[in-house]
Amino acid sequence: MSAFIERFSTVLANSGKKQIEICKELGISKQKLSNWKTGYSEPNLDDIVMLAVFFDVSTDYLLGLEDETGAKVRP
Repeated sequence: MSAFIERFSTVLANSGKKQIEICKELGISKQKLSNWKTGYSEPNLDDIVMLAVFFDVSTDYLLGLEDETGAKVRP
């Protein structure tokens, strides 16, 4: 499982919101969110930034380049 899929699944679960709510708030389709969650497709740079802002995490965290504390990790 890729770091993004693992981290994205974590922030989704920790958000306390239903996926349909998140899709509406972000202005994305349910299919797009599902494709990212399953690894069928990957978000582009703009989408990664949007997700980081929405979930209040860093882009490096979503990409697996840092841990929950902000410390850099080796991929």
